[in-house]
Amino acid sequence: MAAEAQGRRNIWEPSVYYALGKESFYFAGHDISIRESMDTHGALIWPGAIALCRLLENNQQQMNLMDKAVLEIGAGTGLLSVVASLLGAWVMATDLPDILSNLTFNLLRNTKGRARYTPQVAALSWGQDLERDFPDPSYRYDYVLAADVVYHHNCLEELLKTMQHFCRPGSRTTLLWANKVRFQSDLRFTECFKSSFNATLLTELPQQEVRIYKATAKEL
Repeated sequence: MAAEAQGRRNIWEPSVYYALGKESFYFAGHDISIRESMDTHGALIWPGAIALCRLLENNQQQMNLMDKAVLEIGAGTGLLSVVASLLGAWVMATDLPDILSNLTFNLLRNTKGRARYTPQVAALSWGQDLERDFPDPSYRYDYVLAADVVYHHNCLEELLKTMQHFCRPGSRTTLLWANKVRFQSDLRFTECFKSSFNATLLTELPQQEVRIYKATAKEL
């Protein structure tokens, strides 16, 4: 029994930690505690996620998540998915396989007994096996959330392809993307993003250098 319990516990434990920290937040009427891992970019909280959480909380009439299907790509620590869950959404949080254990831990810890729906977790590598793992129209969402997914990496084309897969013409899916501008590659991606979607700049936070866009698919 002890070994069985240990095995169950290890399911939710990240495999490697070089350093560990906790961040505390207050959103949607709840204290939220997020565990971070310093061994990967995906296990840290970035300013775009905090800004988008605040936007969702402060604009619930315009962006009502109650009973909506929400997908987060590049969910990282899960803060944004936690807040979406607490605002009443059915949430699917996705990231690379090595991120999922800490992501799941944070989601369950902060939504159990609080959220209308239990958030789900799935592996998603941008641009890979999208039709196989998330076939349309079986996987259609009201909102797709992305926060600080654009930084200095080599997967920007795959990221755009992933956004387009989940935000298709005629799907009524709204994409909300928040990002801190760090590199010239961020600006180049933004131009590609604007040419691919009907995009509106919702807000810009000059001190944090964070921009939040709302987008829908361009009709064919």
